[in-house]
Amino acid sequence: MTDPIIQLTGVSKKYGDFTAVDNLNLSVAKGEIFGLLGPNGAGKSTSILMMLGLTEPSAGEVMLGGINATTNPIEVKKKVGYLPEDVGFYTDRTGLENLVFTARLNGIKTDEARAKAKSLMERVGLSDEMNKKTGKYSKGMRQRLGLADVLIKNPEVIILDEPTSGIDPKGVQDFLNLIVELRNEHRISVLFSSHNLHQVQQVCDRVGIFVDGKLLAEGNMDALSKKLFTHGMYLIELGIDRQSVPEETVADAAWLSSVLKPLKGVQNIRQQNEVFLIECDSDLSPAIAKTVVANKLGLNFLNRKEYGLDAIYNRYFEGGLNND
Repeated sequence: MTDPIIQLTGVSKKYGDFTAVDNLNLSVAKGEIFGLLGPNGAGKSTSILMMLGLTEPSAGEVMLGGINATTNPIEVKKKVGYLPEDVGFYTDRTGLENLVFTARLNGIKTDEARAKAKSLMERVGLSDEMNKKTGKYSKGMRQRLGLADVLIKNPEVIILDEPTSGIDPKGVQDFLNLIVELRNEHRISVLFSSHNLHQVQQVCDRVGIFVDGKLLAEGNMDALSKKLFTHGMYLIELGIDRQSVPEETVADAAWLSSVLKPLKGVQNIRQQNEVFLIECDSDLSPAIAKTVVANKLGLNFLNRKEYGLDAIYNRYFEGGLNND
């Protein structure tokens, strides 16, 4: 990864004898949506506070946009927008007034601030609510306004800490879609901290699994799946029509190994009920299908096995990392 926008190196945070974050190394690229996934109390929020310069690490270095967050927290705040689980606004002011106030605090002139605030409220779907006092806003409306509040200073990085908590399903979907659209339009880097597996898998380019203050693994779904379940291999599921196999033939893993022997890269074949599981050092799906058909065997199905984030996440809690 070249020139990461977020770079944490050997970062730890201790409170007395308690270690909240333990030797965290993390890089997030420009324009990337990175999911920091873990249960409550895992150390995600503490890590975010160190990125924002709101608390100092006990050890290590935190860099955002090339700026040390510990020694230059004010400069970091100019580059980073932060949306917590429950954002606060002046409830006796309208949404538009709150945004203009934030813009003015960031040095934007009044006329420009008002025009930009209106534009952002339209962008986040609050054009009809801009003159309503925020004390009358729903939780989903406050989070949308919070996103506009984050964007008004043109941040290079947005940090979202459990931003969808308490929002109805439709509101969550709209919010997540908006995050992806904004990233695609402006190449903003996003750190999305959550314990919701489905939401993280839906929007993030890469995921870091965070447990007990430690980053146990990071990568995209394919990389994490291969690391945990297939030992670095591609796993192909194959179903063959048994009626196409000669009667005298025992259609087991050894037989299939002989059929696929001409293919380079097949490492292991095992059988699970009527399904053959083929481990390969590359994606040999097309070659396997062609070989099966060439041997006049009926091909019922063939697909590359992929594991979802829920299976990956649960495997870590089951000790999969150590057992493999």
